[in-house]
Amino acid sequence: MSKKIAILNGPNLDRLGKREPDVYGTRTLADLEEMLSREAKSLGVDVEFFQSNHEGALVDKISSLADRRIDGVVFNPGAFSHTSLTLRDTISASGLPVVEVHISNIYRREEFRHKSVTAPASAGTVVGLGFYGYIAALRFLAE
Repeated sequence: MSKKIAILNGPNLDRLGKREPDVYGTRTLADLEEMLSREAKSLGVDVEFFQSNHEGALVDKISSLADRRIDGVVFNPGAFSHTSLTLRDTISASGLPVVEVHISNIYRREEFRHKSVTAPASAGTVVGLGFYGYIAALRFLAE
């Protein structure tokens, strides 16, 4: 039976390719999902994708993934990583291995982005590697 891994993206990641291309690049969320689908196939894992600009929808999704006992989550919480104690608590309570991913290097940006409240509840964090960060997280969870 192959592993099942969810790829979750938070606020504004549906705007990839349009939003601040100097920070996030010109590739879209669809491009990212296509790249990850190919990588997942090569790793022999099943992936599902979810994106929401709404904190509650992300909380509900993580809880449903925990109930389904999915094998892992690659999660880019976007700006919620700096503010959402609710997402932090949901990740912690889920019992799921979660790898937090940020496309940009949050430590080279504004000071308020340097602290992630969700990262301590995660198994690991990948920052600043662009789309490759998702690949690294997916490979980690696949193993």
